[in-house]
This record gives sequence, C-alpha cells and structure tokens, in this order.
Amino acid sequence: MRTDQNVLPMNLKLAYAMPAFALAMVGIPVYVFIPKFYTDVVGVDIAVVGFLLFGVRIFDAITDPMMGLWSDRIHTAMGRRRPFILFGAVLLAVGVFFLFRPPMAAEARTSTVWFAFWIYAVFLFWTVTAVPYESLGPELSRHYDDRTTLFMLRDGFLIGGTLVAAASPAIVRWAWGLDGSPGEERTAFLIMGLLYAPALVGACAWCVYRLRERRQLTEAARIRLSESLRGMRRNRPFLILLAAFTVSALGSNLPAALILYYVQYVLRTSGAELFLLLFFVTGIAFLPLWRRVAGRLGKKHAWLISLGVNAIVSLMIFFLGPGDVVAYGVLVVVSGVGFGAVLALPSALQADVIDYDELITGQRREGQYMGLWSVAKKMTAAVGVGVGLAAMGMAGYVPNAIQGTSVEWTIRVFYALIPSLCNVAAIAIALRYPLSGERHGEVIAAIDRVRAGGAAADPLRPGVLVCRDRMACVI
Repeated sequence: MRTDQNVLPMNLKLAYAMPAFALAMVGIPVYVFIPKFYTDVVGVDIAVVGFLLFGVRIFDAITDPMMGLWSDRIHTAMGRRRPFILFGAVLLAVGVFFLFRPPMAAEARTSTVWFAFWIYAVFLFWTVTAVPYESLGPELSRHYDDRTTLFMLRDGFLIGGTLVAAASPAIVRWAWGLDGSPGEERTAFLIMGLLYAPALVGACAWCVYRLRERRQLTEAARIRLSESLRGMRRNRPFLILLAAFTVSALGSNLPAALILYYVQYVLRTSGAELFLLLFFVTGIAFLPLWRRVAGRLGKKHAWLISLGVNAIVSLMIFFLGPGDVVAYGVLVVVSGVGFGAVLALPSALQADVIDYDELITGQRREGQYMGLWSVAKKMTAAVGVGVGLAAMGMAGYVPNAIQGTSVEWTIRVFYALIPSLCNVAAIAIALRYPLSGERHGEVIAAIDRVRAGGAAADPLRPGVLVCRDRMACVI
C-alpha cells in the first residue's frame, strides 16, 4: 500500500514500528547483558571488553555516515531504504546468533578473538539495517504532530522489545530450568539467540512488505559529501538538537551499561532484571501522557521536562547504598516516567530539522542525518560501556566478589552522578532549539512554494529568501 498523505494510517505506523521491537530485543542484550556475560562467564578480561566495545563505536563513526550517504544515493526498484532493511536484518540475525554462542572450553585468547570478531560483525550489520530503517521514518509523514505519534509508537515498540529483552534471561532460565551457573548461562544465551534471530528477520520483512517509499523521494540524492556537510553546518536547529541529544544520551547510556554492576555491588542485592522491568513498563505506560504533553506544550518543552526528571532522579540514586532496595525501586519507576519522552521526542524533533535541511539545500537526506545521529548514539554508548568498564577495571574490579570502596565509588559516579550532570547540560543546550510547531509549519509551506518554482522566506533567517536553485538572497 502507498500513501502520500501527510497523516500516516495507523496500520502503516504499526508496520513501521515492528522492527524497532525486534531490534530492541537484540540491542539490549548486546548493550546490557553481553558485556557481563563475556567478563563473568566466558572469561574475557573486563578492560579488554571495554576497549573492544569502545573501538567498535569508533568503527561505527565511519560506517554509519557512509551507510546513510549510500542509502540516500542508491536507486532501486524497492526504493532507497527497504533493500538494506531486509537484507541487513538477515546478516544481523546471523551475527547475533554467533555472538550469543561463544565456543565452549576455549582459552581466554580464543574467546577474546571470537568476541571481537562477532561484536564488530553485529555492529556492522546493525548499521546496514538500522540507519536506513531510521531514515525511512521521517519520510513517511510531514505532519508535525503526526510525527510525534509515529515516533512514540515506534519507540513504544522499542521499549516493549527492551522489556522482553530485559525479562528474557530470567524467563529462559525459568522455562528451561537453568540455575545460572556458568555452563547453564551459556545455554540461556544460546536459546535467546535462537529466539531473537527469526523475530528480527520476520519483523523487518513485514515492514518492507507493507511500506512503500514516497515516490518523489525514491530518486537518488546527488549532492556531494562536501556540500552535504556545508548544508548541515547551516542547519542551526540540527546542530543544537544533535549537541543536546549527544550529551543527554551519555546520561542514559552510562546507567544502561552499569545497572547490573550497580545492583549487585552497590545495593548488594540481586534481581536487576526486575528493576529493568519496572523501568520499561513505566516508560510504556506514560508514553500517551507525554504525547498529550507534547501536543499541548510542544515537543521541545516536553523533552526539557523529561530531562529534568531524569537529572533529579539520577542525583538521588547517587546517594543510595547497600540495602536501599525499596528507595531504588521507587526512583527507577520515577525515572521510567521520563524515559519514553527522552527516547521518542528527539526522533520526532529530528524529522523536523530534516525538513529544514530540505528547504535550504533542496535535497532529502534522511540517511546522512541518521548516519550522524547514529554515530552520536553509538559513541555515547561506547563511552558508557568502554569508559565505565575501563574505570572499574582500573579501580580494581574483581568478578563475583565483594568490591572495594574505590570500585563502589567508581560505579556510583558513572552510574548516577555523571548522568545527572549530563541531563542538566542537555537542558541548557536544548533551550536554544528554535524550531517550534508554528515554525515547522512555515518551513513546510516554504518548501512547497519553492518546489512550485517560487521563492520563500526562510522562517529561521529573517530577511533571507530561498529560491529554487537554493541561492539565498537578502530582501
């Protein structure tokens, strides 16, 4: 089915959202469970794991923009994005299976090489799948509020997949009668790999089958990379949004990487999966509320509020210690309230800044923008995992033992204090974001006038006209 309407039908919104569920089912184990699995079960040194996870993000910093540029320029009968989504998902499923199935009774060096090879393969195939998938979203609707619904639905599915992923280790252990010993942990991860791989391929195949790319956007973008970068530098809303998102994402990824260590070694309790479930269930439950808040106050102000909630909660968690399980559970729930908005609203805002890019460049370059956006997400995750784990290693971390004061202090700082400061800094940057709903409507109207062969005033640069050849002239 094809739609060129500004408001996307709900059945197509659902088709677009489904891969987010499957990608989250894969992503959360890779981000949260795999590091601890390879350090505590497989036996790879924690500092080496941190180094490799940081290095793979540097690798992403090259491959993500290249993938975005490629998907903007390619032209096939299936469109620009859908071939990558489909075939990338198949390769990603293979990579996930082997990452979750390390060789038995291998030497530490062999296990390290295995982890290094498959973690790089997974992230490469993730890029091939996810960058075109995320690039497809902003193309599907031009409506300011409809985009909020689209991306909240997509990220609601992402949270749902995250919820399943967070619960799956415990569910698998219970369903198969596994006791959590190292050998049976290997079995649990093998089962998860067998479950995740077909789910990923099926969800992406359904998305590709149900959706069609907008006809006027399927032609390859011919803009050169140097011109593309110059255009992005002129896109002030994007630069502000990217900076604020990057700082806030660091505040989100550090806790994601360290929650298992925080619960076990700072609170000195078990059941981290339960806290993750509370967090994600709350995030899903409050998404409709944030949709209404964004509709009333605007996406920017709703995002600022959610960042403020997270900043306060993280600061309070910093002061918790052994035995503060109930207090931590309450704070996890409060943090979950802001989680959905922190996740979904930046995506909806980014779709709007891509429209502004079209006004000033005459090109639809979702892939290139999503490539840079993906670099920001993955680099902050790299810092969260790489720097956090490396700092723990330098502080003297010993697996499956009571940690010393320096290790506990390191976990507290990276899990709670730094994230709180990051959210405060993100608020300060995001306050300068200029593209409101009213301004976005003016941008869309200006794009339509320029497409028709006329000239239009740039809503964000007073006194500047934009013409069809994109030569700006002062009125």
